[in-house]
Amino acid sequence: MASHQDSRPDSENPSSEAGRRIVLILNPRSGRGQGRRRRSELEELLTAAAKEAGGTEWRIVETQAAGDATKLARQAVRDGVTVVAAVGGDGTLNEVVNGLVGRDPAESNVACGLIPLGTGNDFARCIGLGTDLKRSVDTLFSGAARPVDVGRAGDRWFLNIAGCGFDALVADRINRAGRRLRGTTAYIAAVCDCLRTLKPAQLTLTLDGQRLETSALMCSVANATSYGGGMLVAPDAKIDDGLFDICLIREASRLEFLLAFPRVFKGTHVTHPKVTMLRAATVHVESDPLLPVLIDGDVMGTTPITFTNHRHTLGMLTPG
Repeated sequence: MASHQDSRPDSENPSSEAGRRIVLILNPRSGRGQGRRRRSELEELLTAAAKEAGGTEWRIVETQAAGDATKLARQAVRDGVTVVAAVGGDGTLNEVVNGLVGRDPAESNVACGLIPLGTGNDFARCIGLGTDLKRSVDTLFSGAARPVDVGRAGDRWFLNIAGCGFDALVADRINRAGRRLRGTTAYIAAVCDCLRTLKPAQLTLTLDGQRLETSALMCSVANATSYGGGMLVAPDAKIDDGLFDICLIREASRLEFLLAFPRVFKGTHVTHPKVTMLRAATVHVESDPLLPVLIDGDVMGTTPITFTNHRHTLGMLTPG
């Protein structure tokens, strides 16, 4: 832990460079142990950046179990910090966001930062951080707090992508398989495994009040562009337009699905005849049979479920 306490934080503007108080919530298990292995490197970069910025203090706290990042983020807010940063993957970021936004969407003086040390790091790519550790650290000290949308699924907030159907089944298969494979490799292996039992469900969607009934394999509700380590399920999604991009894959044979699947890595699946792309701020999904629900990489509950977009709810630190 290190700190620089030359001045008090500017509580009116979390994006002000001088006087930031930063808490970094590190998941040591993220990215197959990257969080643990690269902590010393991260601390060196933080020390150098804080010295250059002046008037900035920072500290790292580690999670021990699932859900800890949410609790630690809430405590950081109570302690009066100006920046809370997730150090890990998209799952760690999701937990931090749920600690910052709380039960009700409201403006906050606390900005959210991200140090991408996960396996997929999809949201980091979406906001221009990539996987460069130094660039991410510099952004904590000098980046601008950009207002971004946050999705709500039941009682859970999400930043990246939610949905139900085949992708939720795949995520569940990955999570139950443990950590032998991670990232894109794990996703492709799970896709091939789940294809054996691939069956469409009868979906009833209500999109901003408009009802749609269809037989489908998957319904992804995207705030951002990609998941699974670079699969561009919603290549045109914007994180600040107040809308979800919905990717609906209608009933298809196993062979059709398998042949079309590689297109998702370039985002060209959107022109496939079995794919429909839609936009809405509120999406209610009912299904027969009930389907597992995917929220930022974790399976939480089943349909029916309502997804709502809360525009400009979070200040996200981005480069430049």
